[in-house]
Amino acid sequence: MKVLLVDDHRLLLEGLTNLLEAHGVEVVGTARDGWEAAAAARALHPDVILMDISMPNCGGLAATRLIRAEWPDARIVILTTSAEDRDLFEAVKSGACGYLLKSMNAEELVEALDQAQHGVPPFSPGLAARLVSEFARLAASIPSAPPGSTEPLPAAAVRRPEPAAAVRPEPAALTQRQQEVLALVAEGLPYKEVGARLGLAPRTIKYHMSEIMTALHLEHRAQVIAYAARHGLAGEP
Repeated sequence: MKVLLVDDHRLLLEGLTNLLEAHGVEVVGTARDGWEAAAAARALHPDVILMDISMPNCGGLAATRLIRAEWPDARIVILTTSAEDRDLFEAVKSGACGYLLKSMNAEELVEALDQAQHGVPPFSPGLAARLVSEFARLAASIPSAPPGSTEPLPAAAVRRPEPAAAVRPEPAALTQRQQEVLALVAEGLPYKEVGARLGLAPRTIKYHMSEIMTALHLEHRAQVIAYAARHGLAGEP
């Protein structure tokens, strides 16, 4: 796996580089602001970009939008100290496929990057549940046409919120086991903990998620979280 690290703190960059390389992850480059990140992403095409939010010149959210506009398939994971809902929601709207807190340990970080590489959105525990609540709230705010009405609703009334818009049309049915796996992953739990709760090996959880993503035609960003919210597959925060 090739990773690009973006953070304005040199010491943190050096520490993350050493940590990831010790776990077999190749750090192909580093950047200290959003402009450098965009240039590095353009030149290096990493598998995953690990992006801080607060940086001088060009912050992480602006950089995420810039990179995604040029490279729609880029997998950008936010790594930050901020657990604020505003930053979380804006990161997802900007195109980030995951949101992690710097308080996590090395094993959790490496697993989260592996999830991102395979198209499964990684979120620190508790954050995914906030997204579920927000998607549910936004979905409930979308009005429906009156019974028997043939008049279309105004475009402004039916326009879906940006995060939920990433969800694809109705998918094929999932098995009970797949629903259990999806619900736990949507809560932001790492594969190891999901496997422990279900009595399965982490590699089995990874296999199930690959099958789920294929069946649901989901790719990245908040699609898995939004699907779980829409279909009541995630627990309450």
